[in-house]
Amino acid sequence: MKKILRSMAFNFKAFNFKKTYRVLLLLAVLSPLASFLPASPVKSRAAETITVIKVVDGDTITIDYKGTRENVRLIGIDTPESIAGKKARRDSKRSHKDMNEILRSGKTAAEFTKKLAVPGDNISIEFDAEKRDRYGRLLGYVFLADGRMLNEEIISNGYASVLTIPPNVKYQERFLEAYRRARRNGLGLWKE
Repeated sequence: MKKILRSMAFNFKAFNFKKTYRVLLLLAVLSPLASFLPASPVKSRAAETITVIKVVDGDTITIDYKGTRENVRLIGIDTPESIAGKKARRDSKRSHKDMNEILRSGKTAAEFTKKLAVPGDNISIEFDAEKRDRYGRLLGYVFLADGRMLNEEIISNGYASVLTIPPNVKYQERFLEAYRRARRNGLGLWKE
């Protein structure tokens, strides 16, 4: 019985407290830095496979979703308008920019989105807290076949601003960082 108890007892002499302390200290210092690493391009497990039908504008695409043609508004981003309408007029007034300049930027953003989301491509969509907006469009994070997130690619290349509408905030911080990098580096629409 003594042999069994001895074998079960923790061996304090063999335990290296200094080494364990150093490892724990290193983890405590490096853990906060992990948030600054680039986000993984791996798509979410909750994503569903869909097919691109067309790109409507810089932040909206049309897809085949479960056999139905649906418009998807990309969550968390806002590209300039590419069609003269109420929103384009509001944006022009709010930003003090010429309507033609806004429409030109919107068409540039739409062209960039068209390069990434090609009709016929099989991609994936991930939903957040709300699945549809007030206009009935699906709200989603769209992942390209190579695992990159379309929403983030548009922002990080300088063709969109961040537009966070709670409760759909899953990737808000990731988008804000991508936006800051694009502005800082003068990418896309921020070249001026």
